Amino acid sequence: MDTLTGLRVFVAVADLRSFVAASSRLGISPAMASKHVRHIEGRVGGRLLNRNSRSVSLTEAGAQYLARVRALLDGLAEAEANVTRMASNPQGLLRVSLPIWMANPDFARLVAAFRSKYPQVVLELDLSGRQVSLAEEGFDLALRVSASLDEGLIARRLIDVSFNLVAAPSLLAKFGRPKKLSDIAGAPFLAYTPVAANGRVRIGGGANKTELRFTPVLLSANETLLLHAAREGLGFAFMPHLVLGDDIAAGTLERVLPKDIGASVPLFAVYPKREYLPAKVRCFLDFLAGSDGIVRPSPRGKQRA
Repeated sequence: MDTLTGLRVFVAVADLRSFVAASSRLGISPAMASKHVRHIEGRVGGRLLNRNSRSVSLTEAGAQYLARVRALLDGLAEAEANVTRMASNPQGLLRVSLPIWMANPDFARLVAAFRSKYPQVVLELDLSGRQVSLAEEGFDLALRVSASLDEGLIARRLIDVSFNLVAAPSLLAKFGRPKKLSDIAGAPFLAYTPVAANGRVRIGGGANKTELRFTPVLLSANETLLLHAAREGLGFAFMPHLVLGDDIAAGTLERVLPKDIGASVPLFAVYPKREYLPAKVRCFLDFLAGSDGIVRPSPRGKQRA
C-alpha cells in the first residue's frame, strides 16, 4: 500500500478519533481506512491507535508519531504549494547560455523588457562562447546557432540568422570593392577560429559550392572582438545580421557581395527534456518568439536581437 496515503489516513483518524469520520473526509471506505492504518503500524512495528467498538484513541507511541508525521505532512504540503506557485508564476533564477555576439544593445533592451514584464525572474546570462552542458551545469536554456543539435534536447526554432561578409569603408577604399568572388582571394580576414581558422570559407552547396580563401590577420573565438576589429578596418569578417543593423545604417560597415555571399543558419532555443517546464523558462521562450522578442523588427526595419 502507499505509505504516504497511509500517513494521511492515520492523521485524519487520530484527529477525528473515528475511522468512519476519517473515511468520509478522505472519500474512502472505513475498511480501507483501517487497512491503511494497519499498514503504517506494520511499518513502524507497534500499535499507534487503541480501538474499540465505540472510540479510537492514540497510544503513547501513536501520540509521539503523530507529532512527527504532522510536521512532515505540513512540510510536504508547503513544498508542493511552492512548486505549484513556481510552475504557474514566473519567478526565480533563470540561467541562459548565449552566443558571444548577443552581448549587444538590442539584446540588452530585450532583457530589460522581459524583466519589466516578469520582475520576479532573475536572469543569469553566460556569454563565454563555450557550448555548455545544460543538465550537468544547471542551465535552464541555451540559444544556439546550429544546423544540428545534440540528442536529448528540446529545440524551438526562433529565427534564421544570416551571416554576411562585411568590411569597413576604409578597408574597401584601400583593398578595392570586390565585384566578383575572385576579387576576394587573399583578402585580409578576421577569422572566427571555431569555423574558419585557416581563412577558408565554403559557401553554397552541391554544384554551386565555392571555397573562398582569405589571408587571416586576426584569429579569435570572440565574435564581438572581431566586429570591433572589422569596424577599425583590420579585415573582412563574417557577422550575423542581428548585430549589423546599426553599422550598416551608419555606414561604419558595408556588406560585400551580398547577392553572392551569405549563409543562413537557424537560431534555436534549446532546453533539456523534462516533464514539467518551469514557468520562468516557458515565459522566456514565449517572449523570445513573440512580438516583443528576438524576431521583432526594429523601427529601422532590421531584426532585433
